[in-house]
Amino acid sequence: MPEQKKVVLVGSAHPLRGGLATYNERLIREYRARGEDAFIYTFSLQYPGFLFPGKSQYSSEPAPEGIPIKVCVNSINPLNWVKIGYQLRKQSPDLVIVKFWMPFMAPCLGTIARIIRGNKHSKVISIIDNIIPHEKRPGDRLLANYWVNSCDGFIAMSNSVMDDLKTFTNLKPVLFSPHPLYDTFGKPISKLEAKQKLKLDKNTNYILFFGFIRDYKGLDLLLQAFSDERLRNRKLKLLVAGEFYTDPKPYHDLIENNHLEDVVIMSNDFIPDSEVVNYFCVADLVVQPYKSATQSGVTQIAYHFDKPMIVTDVGGLSELVPDGVVGYVVQPEPSEIASAIIRFYDEKKEEEFMVNASREKEKYSWSKMLEAIEKLSTMIQKIRNDHQK
Repeated sequence: MPEQKKVVLVGSAHPLRGGLATYNERLIREYRARGEDAFIYTFSLQYPGFLFPGKSQYSSEPAPEGIPIKVCVNSINPLNWVKIGYQLRKQSPDLVIVKFWMPFMAPCLGTIARIIRGNKHSKVISIIDNIIPHEKRPGDRLLANYWVNSCDGFIAMSNSVMDDLKTFTNLKPVLFSPHPLYDTFGKPISKLEAKQKLKLDKNTNYILFFGFIRDYKGLDLLLQAFSDERLRNRKLKLLVAGEFYTDPKPYHDLIENNHLEDVVIMSNDFIPDSEVVNYFCVADLVVQPYKSATQSGVTQIAYHFDKPMIVTDVGGLSELVPDGVVGYVVQPEPSEIASAIIRFYDEKKEEEFMVNASREKEKYSWSKMLEAIEKLSTMIQKIRNDHQK
């Protein structure tokens, strides 16, 4: 019988909310299901208030069952970083996993990682969302470089991130493994039931834009697409479900100036995990009109519910959504987005794309992510052994 591994993940988890927390908890749940001693060290302070663009960083949902979570990491207190680093260094976990998503976190997470690695046993593996952020700030590359030099190896969830990582290092092992399925939002319900729960008209078709609203996500392009004359006089509405992480005024102005008040439904509070099922199951189609991207968790929620998608041909989105199979890949232009929506309905593609999505999603299991991490761990160990010769 293989020896039980000790695995610690340092990063977002309950009581924090959002896709990062959902991902991290699901990853550790997979390790624990395999009998490993796996737990999470999460933030007691993730972002200072002035840096957080949303309404709240905290979840209203109950804590996930069966996942040990220690709330103790302070992202802006260097004394805390040292304390946590030495705690974990002493515990000597086999694997330390950190999901990295923004340079601001590099000093905190990088310092903790460097201290842990001092025990000469623990391997620090980073799953990279973005090494170069969508919304760039001065000092990003300097901070990202500090993080890269703090780790033993990397999992990139898109080829575009792999390419970005190569601009920082060619000396450390990097593996590609796509974003796994978000399968934690319950079983699908009927479209009619979802419409009833959201108090929506049962005779109208709905297209979904889901997730935090940031400028790079291209909601403005989708709103402009809905102003296309070809989409008028259809029983079709756009449901925008997600909290604004940017100034909402330009988006509301677009709705008003294009007379879209009757066809756009803005649901701009944070959507709790327990309600995600309603928004995806009410939709015929999920649209991600991003202007830049690496990969997207929204894609993997859509796959969980077998939903057809329209994505733009940026970053790694087209790697996950084969064009004409589970949806359409288009250029980030309003007219192209509108044309894809029209084609979807005129050619009656929903059933075909849903069947294809149910097959395609089998590629994105959590077991495959764990296999990639194990393979990377073996590569790191070989490098260490070679250095000792």
